[in-house]
Amino acid sequence: MHNMKIKAIIATLALAMATAITNANTPTAPVKKGPDLPSPLCDRLGVDEGNKLHSQVYAEGVQVYRWDGISWVFVEPIATLFANANYNGKVGKHYVGPTWESNSGSKVVGTRMYGCQPDPTAIPWLLLEAVSATGPGIYGSVSYIQRANTKGGVAPSGPGSFIGETVQVPYTAEYYFYREQ
Repeated sequence: MHNMKIKAIIATLALAMATAITNANTPTAPVKKGPDLPSPLCDRLGVDEGNKLHSQVYAEGVQVYRWDGISWVFVEPIATLFANANYNGKVGKHYVGPTWESNSGSKVVGTRMYGCQPDPTAIPWLLLEAVSATGPGIYGSVSYIQRANTKGGVAPSGPGSFIGETVQVPYTAEYYFYREQ
C-alpha cells in the first residue's frame, strides 16, 4: 500500500513537471494592438479609446490613376486581401469606396480621417472611419480601419501620353480593423 502511494505521488509530480516544461517552451503570440506608427509623423493615426483591434489583413493589388491633362487623378484601388504576410489564404477584396469585402460577404466602407507618408515612394498610411458596415462576418461591425506598412502605389511622376490614360501601379499594404468594445 505504501509503495502505491509513493508511485502515485511520483506520477503526479512527473505530470506536473512535464506540463510546466511544455508550457515554458510553448511560445505565446503577443497581443497585437495595431501597427507601429512612426512618431510624431503618424501620431494622428491612432484609434479612439473604446475600440479594439479584431483583425488584420495583407493587401496586394494596384492603385489606379487617370491622366486628366494636368495631373494623375486617383480612381480606385483593386486589391486582394490575404490572411498572412506571405499572401496566402485569400480572405476578401478591396475596391472603390473605399470598400473591404470579406469572402463571407460582409463589407465595410470607410472615409479618410488622417494620413501620413513615412515613405515618399509609397502611398500614405491612413486612418479611416467606417461609414457603413454590413452583413454577417468579420467586417459587419467595424468602426475604424488603419492602412499601414505600404509599399508602392504612388502615382507616376511624369505626365500621361493622352487625356484619359489610366495606369495601374502595384502596391502592398496591411489593413487593421477595429470594433467598439
